[in-house]
Amino acid sequence: MTFKTTDICDNHPEAVRVAEAIGLRDYGGVKSFHGTIQTVKCFEDNSIFRKTLEQNGTGKVLVVDGSGSQRCALMGDMMGELAVKNNWSGLIIHGCVRDSATLATLSVGVKAMNTTPMKSGKRNVGQENIPVHFAGVDFIPGQFVYCDEDGIVVSGENFAS
Repeated sequence: MTFKTTDICDNHPEAVRVAEAIGLRDYGGVKSFHGTIQTVKCFEDNSIFRKTLEQNGTGKVLVVDGSGSQRCALMGDMMGELAVKNNWSGLIIHGCVRDSATLATLSVGVKAMNTTPMKSGKRNVGQENIPVHFAGVDFIPGQFVYCDEDGIVVSGENFAS
């Protein structure tokens, strides 16, 4: 499906929430992606994030609330390859990534705040499939998210069908 977040906003202003421009940039090889929201909340520990990427991600976008930490990366090339292998449409990370040159070659959407070479901890700490809030918007599991070069739009309605 081809879509533009601008068209979604123009055609359905009452049905969308638009994420604030907090500096989320494109790092994946796909710039336009959408799907059903699945979430992970973790802080400087990507264990639960990795476990979630091991699941089938067909038609889904994984939204990761890393509390905006810039001290370590929650995702690198190996997790990017895992996302591609398991058919995730994309990832939105409120935190950092690493191996950005490799991520840019992968056929998955990745939005994140920044890059850093430091890897995250592995303490198996975090939560899955809970509502998370950042960029002025609630990301609720089961709702829908649309991402492109112009921004991120969230809705309870599926505009892809």
